[in-house]
Amino acid sequence: MADFDYIIIGAGSAGCVLANRLSSSGKFKVLLIEAGPTDNRFWVKTPIGYGMTFHDETINWAYHTIPETGLGNRQLYWPRGKILGGSSSINALVYHHGQPADYDDWAAAGNPGWDYHAIKPVYDAFEDIIRVDIQPARMGKLTVSDVADEYHPLKSYFFAMANEMGLQSEAACQLSGVGIYPYFITTRKGQRCSSSQAFLTPARGRPNLTIMTDSMATRIETADGRAVAVHVMQKGKAIRLAASCEIILSAGAVNSPQILQLSGIGPGAISQRHGIEAVLDQPNVGLHLSDHLGINYYQKANQPTLNAILGSWPRVALAGLQYLLQRKGPLSLGVNQLGGLLCAKPNAPRPDMQIYINPITYRPNPQGGRQPILPDRESGFVFSFNACRPFSTGQIEITSPDWRQPPRIDGNYLSDQRDVDDVVAMARLIGKMQDSATIKGLLAAPCETGLSAMSGQAIIDDFRDRSGTVFHPCGTCRMGPDAAHAVVDPSLRVHGIDRLRIADASVFPNITSANLNAPTIMLAYKAAQLILAAQTG
Repeated sequence: MADFDYIIIGAGSAGCVLANRLSSSGKFKVLLIEAGPTDNRFWVKTPIGYGMTFHDETINWAYHTIPETGLGNRQLYWPRGKILGGSSSINALVYHHGQPADYDDWAAAGNPGWDYHAIKPVYDAFEDIIRVDIQPARMGKLTVSDVADEYHPLKSYFFAMANEMGLQSEAACQLSGVGIYPYFITTRKGQRCSSSQAFLTPARGRPNLTIMTDSMATRIETADGRAVAVHVMQKGKAIRLAASCEIILSAGAVNSPQILQLSGIGPGAISQRHGIEAVLDQPNVGLHLSDHLGINYYQKANQPTLNAILGSWPRVALAGLQYLLQRKGPLSLGVNQLGGLLCAKPNAPRPDMQIYINPITYRPNPQGGRQPILPDRESGFVFSFNACRPFSTGQIEITSPDWRQPPRIDGNYLSDQRDVDDVVAMARLIGKMQDSATIKGLLAAPCETGLSAMSGQAIIDDFRDRSGTVFHPCGTCRMGPDAAHAVVDPSLRVHGIDRLRIADASVFPNITSANLNAPTIMLAYKAAQLILAAQTG
């Protein structure tokens, strides 16, 4: 194959943005490499379809953590997208910036240009906020839809609860800020608007952009301290692809450190253990893993909820017909409909918890199953929370020099006592929601987990037994000015290796307070600006 100017590894939330921006001028030959297949699938395009793709290993890495000591030695299931669009093709659609202070902390850690004031124009450059259905979508931008009017009628109870409790609430969706509000979602005219649909689809016809699917990048080749080529396995054939300008690693918080370690860029002890030639002894590769850990509290409702529709095959069929004909109805939405950022601790300087209020109840499938996630038979709703900025950190580490072997994922959840203390404070706030007059009037039975009557230790024990990832891993190749503590510099260039950048959630200096899809896309968009500026500079 011909050489390329830029090679991007990973066509996920970040990689699709980079492919669009770097190929837009026509000046550069760009290659995008994706381990998974195309995203032209019904359940990928259908917003509610993530219940069907949750265990589908044809488009999902379907990782598991090691037994987690802080969670009763349970192994958590980690779905990650292995498809064009990456996890933006299989996620639950919620779109949220987090808090401005999240990014101000990035800058305070020695990364100028990453404070919220600096990155807000980047968000503005690619977001297309759709508030009415007749508003035309703009190609080449990410369509973010305000579908509050279409959310389940049960939302009126939740707004009434927020008013009763004195919690700030908004009738309109928000991208950041305190309160309970309807979530924005990444849909366009009733279909999922993944990073692939938003950014890759408009660029597909460009002659200077090559997209390789079902192609696994196995290692990055370096020479004289710079990245020069990517080694790829495609249909059992080994291919070497050279880049004359840069290689950009956008494989995500799990696969980016994995590929670096397979390339001899990482902790020297890992390279030595697996017989890999050490290119750069960088102990931070794979460390500082951060993730949101959450729990569901189930309530039975005396009003019909989404269970009544999605738990009945005849009604699902009617909803499917409505979706096919109109791109409307429950199949055009997600189940994470209301929520937001709140202060659980009275002395919290800023919101410390994110909540989800869903008009449906469903239970996780047994690990390893391929069945779709189905709702409970009786009507119900869920209160769910996770800490915005957990303190516990884990790590990613290869277990073999064989790229086919999944890495070892250690979330190290609840290893910091501050996270344990936060669980109690946040559960207490959910308990007050359960005890509100509005919610009591909505309950068909006593709460399954009556938080107000539970001791702090009982709350912690229950959390250790039932909590799970909210699917927001980041930080494993974090950004910082000093190679002793970070993998990439503020321009996302790998410390110690020329012509190699990383642009995905792995470089986050700290986890943002809410869902990661928005900040990941923002980071990739800014990365493209940095790369192109380096060309003209």
